[in-house]
Amino acid sequence: MLYDKKIKLAIVDDHNLFRKGIIKLITLADKGNKYEILFEAESGEDLKTKINIAELPDIILMDIDMPDMNGYEAVEWLNKCYPDIPVLIISMFEKEEGVLRMLRLGIKGYLSKDIEVEDINRALEAIVNKGYFYSGFVSDIITKQLNDKNSNTVNAAQINKTTFTEVELTLIKLACTELTYLQIADKMNISPKTVDGYRDNLFRKLGVKSRVGLAMYAVQHGIVNK
Repeated sequence: MLYDKKIKLAIVDDHNLFRKGIIKLITLADKGNKYEILFEAESGEDLKTKINIAELPDIILMDIDMPDMNGYEAVEWLNKCYPDIPVLIISMFEKEEGVLRMLRLGIKGYLSKDIEVEDINRALEAIVNKGYFYSGFVSDIITKQLNDKNSNTVNAAQINKTTFTEVELTLIKLACTELTYLQIADKMNISPKTVDGYRDNLFRKLGVKSRVGLAMYAVQHGIVNK
């Protein structure tokens, strides 16, 4: 695709060699000369000192395990101060509880550190174009979470400030299963056209563009829980 301006990136990791390695991968992936490394930071605290409201990064690539202020704390701080900046986590930490914690904090992508050039390229392209990217192992965790037999309870305290009707909540939870929209319509005893209408309204309401995006929202906001 064509870009009107370069996409500014910030790299946050306490290991200098890893930061340089990520920059190398980005350079190799950047066939269209569309990315610019705005700055590097060694931790969340370092990020706070280097981020400048006059020139904010478009995407922040961040590790989790860092001194002073770890990835969780840094994302929480970003949510308060710069909520519109998407965060792509790149970490060796692949335990389910940690990944889900990050998803609920609203990160827009998650990659393992053993990535290749095509992985970083796909992730950045997806965040720019769709607003999110999750690699295979993260998708497996999400699928497991969504299919958990106990994931039918709505935690109202976690559903942000968005208000849903009972019909919308039912549709969201069913959309997180393997049922087709036709099967969902049958299960809800409404017409497929009505399901399409509710679905499109939810997409607009939540700012998502696909069923996957809807599922991500459900996980992040506790609409489906263990």
